[in-house]
Amino acid sequence: MTDTLPILEAIDIDHDYGAVSVLRNVSATLRRGTVTALIGPNGSGKTTLIRSLAGLHEPTAGEIAYHGPETARRIGYLPQHPAFRPGFTTLETLQFYASLVGADETVAMTHLDRVGLADAADRPVEALSGGMTRLLGIAQATIGDPPVVVLDEPGSGLDPGMSMHVFDVAADLADDGIAVLLSSHDLELVERAADRVLVLSDGRIVRQGVIADLQDEFDVDSLWSVYETAIGGDLDTVRVQGERA
Repeated sequence: MTDTLPILEAIDIDHDYGAVSVLRNVSATLRRGTVTALIGPNGSGKTTLIRSLAGLHEPTAGEIAYHGPETARRIGYLPQHPAFRPGFTTLETLQFYASLVGADETVAMTHLDRVGLADAADRPVEALSGGMTRLLGIAQATIGDPPVVVLDEPGSGLDPGMSMHVFDVAADLADDGIAVLLSSHDLELVERAADRVLVLSDGRIVRQGVIADLQDEFDVDSLWSVYETAIGGDLDTVRVQGERA
C-alpha cells in the first residue's frame, strides 16, 4: 500500500555547473512503497538529478523537500560504482556502517540476507564479484532503515541474471514500504520492477507517471514506445512538469 502524499520531491529545481545548465525547472515525486525509475539519454542530467534527490547536490534554484519521518538516516544512496575498504568481510563492512548511524550492529546480517548475500558474510569485500559488490552497496544503503533509497544505475555492467536479481531486490525494498528511486538504461528491467517512471531529456522531465497510465495515454504496449515517443516528440507538447498524481 503506497502513501498518497510524496515522501520526497523536487520542486522546480535548476542545477548549473558554472555557465552550463544541466537541470531546468524539474519537478518529481517519490512515494513510499513504490519503485520510481529515472530514464533518459546519456547526458540528459540523470546523475545530477539522482544526486540532488539523494541530498548530495544543492540545486541552483528550487527545492528538494523531504516529508518523511525524522530518522537518523533519511535517504540511503548507492553510487554507480560502489567501493569498500579492503581487508574486511561483507559482514564487518555492514557492521561498520551500522555503527556510523547508531544502528545495532546485529542488524548487519539481516541486511545481507535481504539482498541475498548471507552466504557471503565471511567473504572479503575485495573477493566479491561486481554484482555482489552492487548488492553489498544496496545493503549498505538500507542500513539505518532510511524511508528513501536512491540507486544510481544499480544494474550497470552486470550480467542479465544478476541485473534481474538487483532489480528484484529493489522491488522487494518497495514491498517493505521504502520509496525507491533508481536510474537505468534497461527499459525491460524497468518495466519489470518499476511502478512509475521519470523520463528526462535535455535537463527536463518530459513525462512522469505510472507506467501503465503512460502506455494508455500514448496507446502503446511497451515502455520503450512511451520512451521513444516522449524523447522523440515535440518536447513542448509532451512535457509534464510538477505532476503530483
